This record gives sequence, structure tokens and C-alpha cells, in this order.
Amino acid sequence: MALDWDKLRVFHAAAEAGSFTHAAETLHLSQSAISRQVSALEHDGGVP
Repeated sequence: MALDWDKLRVFHAAAEAGSFTHAAETLHLSQSAISRQVSALEHDGGVP
């Protein structure tokens, strides 16, 4: 599995911020974009 650094950056921002909304504000993205990136990372990592 190749890691996508953008998805990891988004995941890290969400973990640090404590919410997708705050991560979105920090990264200047929409909350739905954060959610999609984290979901894609979970899928790539085989998380059910």
C-alpha cells in the first residue's frame, strides 16, 4: 500500500484539531473534503 501524504496530512490535522470542521478551517478546505479524504485513507488502509 502506497501512502498518500495529502490524506495523511488531512488526517493529522483532523486529529490535532479534534474535529473535521476545525481541521477544514485550518486547511482552508470544506468539511466534506476533510471527511472524504479521511474516508479514502481508511479505505486505503483496509479499515472496515
